[in-house]
Amino acid sequence: MKLLFIADIVGQPGRRAVRALVPVLRERHGLDFVIANGENSAGGSGITVKTAGELFDSGVDVITSGDHLWDQKDVVELLKKEPRFVRPLNYPADTPGQGSVVIEKKGLPPVGVMNLQGRTFMAALENPFTCALPELDKLRLRTRIIFVDFHAEATSEKIAFARMVDGQVSAVVGTHTHVQTADEQIFPGGTAFLCDGGFTGPHESVIGREIEPVLRRFLTLQPQRFEVARDRIFLQGAMIEVDDQSGRAVSIVRVSEPYSEAATP
Repeated sequence: MKLLFIADIVGQPGRRAVRALVPVLRERHGLDFVIANGENSAGGSGITVKTAGELFDSGVDVITSGDHLWDQKDVVELLKKEPRFVRPLNYPADTPGQGSVVIEKKGLPPVGVMNLQGRTFMAALENPFTCALPELDKLRLRTRIIFVDFHAEATSEKIAFARMVDGQVSAVVGTHTHVQTADEQIFPGGTAFLCDGGFTGPHESVIGREIEPVLRRFLTLQPQRFEVARDRIFLQGAMIEVDDQSGRAVSIVRVSEPYSEAATP
């Protein structure tokens, strides 16, 4: 099975890249399953029913999220009604929504997707290390193919988690920093790992936002409005090939695909 993970989709430019490039990548690489982090897909902050629908219509099978989960008020409707949308598992037990899901597509083995949020330099949710293990036990009763989006700031936290679950999941890819790392590898137990998948959106920017307001904020320490930038759009993430029977990763390749309206069908 070939999985594509699309890292943090930022605003309308990121959604446009997904809509144009997912069909191209699916045909080029024979992709079977597409997962995307959509927590910044609505105006660069949060996700809405509309933007989620746009991503699903573009060929995304499951949407994950992160610390901007609550930035748009109608996310509650997604959490309550959309089975293909997951939030970080380590929210309190009575939080709407789900932290993992198993999706079955005709002719393919089922795919499990788990979303977690780190705690280092981030909000103090429940411990993702201890929350994940019992949930993985449940998922592994249904499938050996399990993908984890670990949304976290600290590289050490992402790496440590992936080492802990090596051999229990097919892949762990980090999100949140919007800077793609160059450390893709397969651990001894067969788990593919990439510390951060980067982001899908405008890269002539400061992690997706217009440059000048960010500079003014650093120079003056005064509040600024950070609009989504527009230029040099890339779809970033990782492509992972998984053995259908064992769930072990066969390969992991970073993706950084340029988007051009002129060049994209």
